[in-house]
Amino acid sequence: MEQQAIAVNEPTDANGLKLTQIPVPSPGAGQLLVKIAATGVNFIETYQRSGIYTVDYPFVPGSEFSGVVEQIGEGVQNFKIGDRVATASGEAGYSQYALVDAALTGKVPDAVDLHVAAALPLQGMTAHYLVHSSYMVHNGDVILTYAGAGGVGLILTQLLKLKGATVITTASTQEKKDLAKAAGADYVVDYDQVAQTVDKVTGGKGVNAVYDGIGKDTFDTSLAALRRRGTLVLFGGASGQVPPFDIQRLNAGGSLTVTRPKLVDFLTSQQEMHWRFGDMVGWVASGKIDVRIGAQYPLTEAAAAHTALESRSTTGKVILLQ
Repeated sequence: MEQQAIAVNEPTDANGLKLTQIPVPSPGAGQLLVKIAATGVNFIETYQRSGIYTVDYPFVPGSEFSGVVEQIGEGVQNFKIGDRVATASGEAGYSQYALVDAALTGKVPDAVDLHVAAALPLQGMTAHYLVHSSYMVHNGDVILTYAGAGGVGLILTQLLKLKGATVITTASTQEKKDLAKAAGADYVVDYDQVAQTVDKVTGGKGVNAVYDGIGKDTFDTSLAALRRRGTLVLFGGASGQVPPFDIQRLNAGGSLTVTRPKLVDFLTSQQEMHWRFGDMVGWVASGKIDVRIGAQYPLTEAAAAHTALESRSTTGKVILLQ
């Protein structure tokens, strides 16, 4: 049986994302075949599409999606046909049906819309490991983040406020500032106001931690914002990767810590994945966390979704719908 999918045949710009027909795959041992409801659009797919990250062509992007279990592979337990699920670890999710390992899949309660669920596996679990594992936030901490109206930023702020932190974040337009404030951020400033805001809020001591997904353009500001024994969690490089730096700067800055995590290293077991995803869908279902879907496109308009994401004009999550 054939299905519609979006593929690229060589490194290309967004216009190279083309509608094609591919076979519907069959689940192997330990796998689920999911009929997709919504697919999350993420920056990694623009890197794969453009050739920054090496992939095998032809290539169908998409690891994050939600939907309903259509078929179950040999040896799968705890799932049945018809279960509502979501994952950040699927294959070829810019399609109508896709495979995922059952061990890397979370169940979605009926109280959570499947379109919202597509925004939780990657950005939701990223925010979860940042706050609970990379640097464990404590009540009363002062935290600096960036891109407060982005998909991770909006969720991260809400988790930080649940932990009792004071949140300083950035946004580039008034609309984005309003969204970040609505998520609970205490201070939302322009990028060039970060240093003076940190100094004012902390009385010159600096913040306990910085969560920095921007990278090259913000690294020096982030490092300078830390208090003695503070932690910089560099979880992305939207502006480019941080070049090598003199590690002695950490000593001079006050015994600082820098860590460069990625989500896969915080999903090392089925139990860990279920903890993180279970927390997120539970908080959404109970109303403690609100997930903003900033833009949604039909699968056939994946090129427009990539263009919007790369222009940095979006807020919240961008998803593709069947």
